Amino acid sequence: MATQVATLSDSLRGPVLTPADPGYASVRAEFNAMHDGEPALVASCSGTADVADAVNFARDQGLPVAVRGGGHSVAGLSSIDGGMLIDLASMSGVQVDAERRLAHVQGGALWGDVDRETQAFGLVVPGGVVSDTGVAGLTLGGGYGWVRRKYGLSCDHVVEAQVVTADGRVLTASADSNPDLYWAIRGGGGNFGIVTSFTFDLQPLGPIVGFAAVMYPLEEVADVLRGWRSYVEQAPNEVTSVVVTITFPANPEMPEAVHDRPVAIVGGVYVGDAEEGLAEMQPLRELGTVLFDMSGPTPYAGVQTGFDPLFPRNQLRSYWKSQYLDELSDGAIDTIAAGAQERPAPMILVNTFHMGGAINDVDPEATAFAERSAPYMVSIDGMWSDSADDADNIAWVRATWGDVSKFGTGGVYLNFTGLADEAPTAGVDSAFGRNLRRLEEVKAAYDPDNFFRVNNNIKPA
Repeated sequence: MATQVATLSDSLRGPVLTPADPGYASVRAEFNAMHDGEPALVASCSGTADVADAVNFARDQGLPVAVRGGGHSVAGLSSIDGGMLIDLASMSGVQVDAERRLAHVQGGALWGDVDRETQAFGLVVPGGVVSDTGVAGLTLGGGYGWVRRKYGLSCDHVVEAQVVTADGRVLTASADSNPDLYWAIRGGGGNFGIVTSFTFDLQPLGPIVGFAAVMYPLEEVADVLRGWRSYVEQAPNEVTSVVVTITFPANPEMPEAVHDRPVAIVGGVYVGDAEEGLAEMQPLRELGTVLFDMSGPTPYAGVQTGFDPLFPRNQLRSYWKSQYLDELSDGAIDTIAAGAQERPAPMILVNTFHMGGAINDVDPEATAFAERSAPYMVSIDGMWSDSADDADNIAWVRATWGDVSKFGTGGVYLNFTGLADEAPTAGVDSAFGRNLRRLEEVKAAYDPDNFFRVNNNIKPA
């Protein structure tokens, strides 16, 4: 094998690393410390040609492969023990064509990289809510962000992608070129190849937006959720909002009233004039006893980084579960509130997202991403630091998710779904629904041997 590795190293522009090499430890870290992985070989690719060579090498040598774009997979699907890690961190370029409203984004870019370039022109690719998240993983799995009700999902804005398939070919996926592959990568995950670049269409936003961000006492969360429900159910699509529950860590830049305090954070972003947006979202600032109100005209890039400190890379052990709801009934609110107040660790979050709007304007079969109707989603984001707490906290997340699921549709969002002892296929059937059969057929066409299987795996038909 040493001879073959040397040959691969000679062919790649980026380094090929083994655990004995000094650069091995500096490979972009995984988000989830529960799945940090120890690959036998890391191919740090500098471009598409490197990726193709790495895929061919791994296939010929019979090595299992994981792909790390941003490395933010909650389920640990961008890590591997043994085998080869194909690392795209060096491929983080973003080029904006403001006149045509297009952004060309390499597969290793983070959303912070994209926002940095697009906001210079007052434009946006609808992305996630944490700037450290990888563009590729979020987009391939759907992609909810702060402007989802106005502009929909990240995957809805993919115009074209360059994909390295399991046989080492480099294909273009678009409406006119390999349209079945284009359909599948918009929500079907990393099952069909490695996306080395995306072309996104851009939408107007910012650079200053109206941002609502208010902390309420967690003991008031049931009433806060009821008031929030009343507001969001009549809010325009320009408003995207979420309720996050957490024990907010002590921060000298924040008032003492919220230091180590369990809180419900109500957040909202308005697409349009910032002052008009703040006036529109004023009810979000009047839902209970205000502990701290951070609302105001805010740079969109600042909104995107605002939650970053809650999701430090490779420091917390993570196990999440998600569930869509057709309605936010009083019973569902009481269940969510009970879970939020019984969290066994301070960094465990119980969150309620308002969906709808532009998400629902796309036909469920137009892309692989099938959930286009639910107005709400709840996520239980289990995060803690001590491995000794793994079993208890995973059990708590599962139990709480089970309670919430009694009010749910049965559908899950795979980007917010962790894996512990589950198979990689867990949740796939409920996430893709009636689109699963077609996805299996596309998988058979582009990856009949299931070479790309370290993902929310779709078996070839």
